[in-house]
Amino acid sequence: MLSVNNIEVIYDDVILVLKGLSLNVKQGQIVALLGSNGAGKSTTLKAISGLLKSEDGEVTDGDIKFMGERIDGREPEQVVRAGIFQVMEGRRVFEDLTVDENIRMGGYARRDLAGVKRDHARCFDYFPRLADRRKQLAGYLSGGEQQMLAISRALMARPKLMLLDEPSLGLAPLLVQEIFRIILQINRDEKTTILLVEQNANLALSIANFAYIMENGRIVLEGEPAKLKTNEDVKEFYLGGGEGSRKKYKDLKFYKRRKRWLS
Repeated sequence: MLSVNNIEVIYDDVILVLKGLSLNVKQGQIVALLGSNGAGKSTTLKAISGLLKSEDGEVTDGDIKFMGERIDGREPEQVVRAGIFQVMEGRRVFEDLTVDENIRMGGYARRDLAGVKRDHARCFDYFPRLADRRKQLAGYLSGGEQQMLAISRALMARPKLMLLDEPSLGLAPLLVQEIFRIILQINRDEKTTILLVEQNANLALSIANFAYIMENGRIVLEGEPAKLKTNEDVKEFYLGGGEGSRKKYKDLKFYKRRKRWLS
């Protein structure tokens, strides 16, 4: 469904962030993109959704194809109409609009009124606590409720591919579990393909069909979650275990980890 081919991304004409990054997302899957802060995960999503321009970034090499058509260089609204919707890190809800109005904004470009009404009700089926707050201003919701609202707004656009950027960020563990359960349910019930950027590697790998790990703007490891969980580097640096778990992080040599990943 999605093919990112050897792309480079530069900010402000000088800062190289992505350095020949490639990944693929198959239709119907949940694909996780893992990595430390600054690895380039969010930049990857913005390159796909067309939001780089708002931050003076651009794809300077390679290409991005969705459903066989090239989309790098398109405006964000064109990418949304093609079937891709990004749920931004930090929720980004419309704080001065009600919950109901926020959800309806997700279907703003749709003209199938019966479908919009059906999907609007469906959002409250997935997130019942939003139904109780539908007339409340979004700015007064908790962080978890705002995340639910952001996902609901994305669902209203009927995306073929949903890009989720750090949905667990700043949330209590029980809320994170609930949101990830619903993400998995959306994937199964709505047949929505999902590219998930997440720092909670254990949780991401528990729902993903395939996963990539990024370091410094490149993919350094990829595979099925069950296989990645047995990798010593993944266990050591992302899952809290492995042969080096008793070492101090600052004493580990990055080149040794990279050498193992690339061997």
